[in-house]
Amino acid sequence: QLQLVESGGGLVQPGGSLRLSCAASGFTLDYYAIGWFRQAPGKEREGVSCISSSDGSTYSDSVKGRFTISRDNAKNTVFLQMNSLKPEDAAVYYCAASGSYLGIATCLDHRLYDYWGQGTQVTVSS
Repeated sequence: QLQLVESGGGLVQPGGSLRLSCAASGFTLDYYAIGWFRQAPGKEREGVSCISSSDGSTYSDSVKGRFTISRDNAKNTVFLQMNSLKPEDAAVYYCAASGSYLGIATCLDHRLYDYWGQGTQVTVSS
């Protein structure tokens, strides 16, 4: 059974950092495009960062320079390091995997993903 499990969310003050993890089971992550997405109350789900099928990475403009995506193939886990967090970063963060070939231009589109984790809450507040 293919499964993604996120962890690492929590409450952090503005300017702080969090590291999210997404552990995969039942399949090997390095054969898939992987994305991090977030959804705040009343807003649409948006792409935050992704690793394409060709191992390139990209970020949304809102997080570029503050967030870093990485993958540890030995642990079958993808990470999202989030620094300089802002109140507007608060949301439920999801990781997702796609078995389709996704390039840099498309891997932030949540509609192209097949498998999703349950999400982890990130709250940024003083």
